Amino acid sequence: MKRRNFLTTCAAGMVALPLSSWAGGMLAPAKNSRYKIAVIDLMILKRQKISALPLANEIGADGLEVDMGGLGDRPTFDNKLADPAVRQQYLDKAKELNLEICSLAMTGFYAQSFAKREGAEKMVSDCIETMKQMGIKVAFLPLGIQGDLVKNPELRPAVVERLKTVGKIAEKAGVVIGIETALDARGEVELLKEIGSKSIQIYFNFSNPLEAGRDLCEELRILGRDRICQIHCTDKDGVWLQNNSRLNMKKVKGTLDKMGWKGWLVIERSRDASKPRDVRGNFGANTAFMKTVFQS
Repeated sequence: MKRRNFLTTCAAGMVALPLSSWAGGMLAPAKNSRYKIAVIDLMILKRQKISALPLANEIGADGLEVDMGGLGDRPTFDNKLADPAVRQQYLDKAKELNLEICSLAMTGFYAQSFAKREGAEKMVSDCIETMKQMGIKVAFLPLGIQGDLVKNPELRPAVVERLKTVGKIAEKAGVVIGIETALDARGEVELLKEIGSKSIQIYFNFSNPLEAGRDLCEELRILGRDRICQIHCTDKDGVWLQNNSRLNMKKVKGTLDKMGWKGWLVIERSRDASKPRDVRGNFGANTAFMKTVFQS
């Protein structure tokens, strides 16, 4: 077969492969890869369902961020992982599929006030206990709409005091709580200094500086390697990452490389607006794209 025909035939065969073969097979990283790609059980419509693990594997992800469950008016999260049997099922299934549970997420605080909600420290403490039981080192804590420190600066003392308390619990457990705030990078640096705990870090979200018109790579550089525990590596919904004109992922990788950062890049959104519930299509495409940039 002539070389041109051979290459054409190979390319056609690759295109014909299912997306999961690309993401989970050919583009699968070595176990010690500097960057690993995860999805979120809540966003793939499998909140606190063990079936999120095989779906994450089908999508081609290296890991899964597992939500702690809703809050509502409950005294703590609606957390099925508090049951030892359920925890073990998750751990066994993850091992079987060669997936990692990269983090737990307290998304209940998107709509709740971490500064004002009674028992908030106990809720985070419950999350830390689950982390200890499952060997998970990072949890995501969004300060949310009601905890927006730009619009509500008067909440800062309460937020700082509560995070100091949480930080001590996390330090003792050997885990990190990654917070997401509405502040810019310099503001977050100052906030972390005020909290004064190595176990409270920033869970960076690409969408926040993009929506605010800030330079994403400059924000990363200001925060620096040691203040960022994990990254939500997507933008708002609309188009897949590969079609996003305002997010230069190769430039982002170059910035993270120069910073010496390594860790989990967790896909949150960037869904095709015309097919928002197409889980396999949206998250499969974004996972495959992230692997071509960060693991090829």
